[in-house]
Amino acid sequence: MKKFIVILIIAVSFNAFGQSDAITLLNQVSKKIKSYDNISLDFKYSLENPSENIKQETKGDVILQGDKYRLNILGVTQLFDGKKLYSISTEDEEVTISSHIDQDKDVVTPSKMLSFYESGYTYKMDIKQDIKGRKIQYMKLTPIDSNSEIKHILLGIDAQTKHIYNLIQIGNNGTQTKLTVNSFHTNEQLPNHVFTFDASKYKDYYINNLD
Repeated sequence: MKKFIVILIIAVSFNAFGQSDAITLLNQVSKKIKSYDNISLDFKYSLENPSENIKQETKGDVILQGDKYRLNILGVTQLFDGKKLYSISTEDEEVTISSHIDQDKDVVTPSKMLSFYESGYTYKMDIKQDIKGRKIQYMKLTPIDSNSEIKHILLGIDAQTKHIYNLIQIGNNGTQTKLTVNSFHTNEQLPNHVFTFDASKYKDYYINNLD
């Protein structure tokens, strides 16, 4: 669950750009993302590994504000209030609480999903596609760490809005993880409690406190 990352699409055309073009585009994306007070996303997530006969597809949504986030995926709500992470499973009627956030460099938590590329990768321009009338420019990111479990990542950027459209992560073990943004909303009026864990709602749940 915490290895929450990455993305989609197929190649049609190839454009050759220099490293400076890649840096310029990523800087534009980073500046745009950081200008928002909050971001709300609906997305499609899939994971596939043909050799292991694994194929999984689901939808989810996430609200981001600084380091705080509220993520819903695979029947679990992950709530991070800036200090503690609450994983709430309604099916298991269980809440897991932890103040330890995975620092693995290959782990992209929701709070980093729109900025993870800022360090730890080399990058260059890749293919450019027309998807439903949108010009999507792909960047190929390769981990600097030779021991990384990630082979490379394709990051799709909407050339007009400078928003991330999708990501495709290719693992060294052949696993392909895809995340495609279906809707992107910014600077919404959020409820005061959106990042607050309300224990009174889970009185009958098993509380697994890892601290």
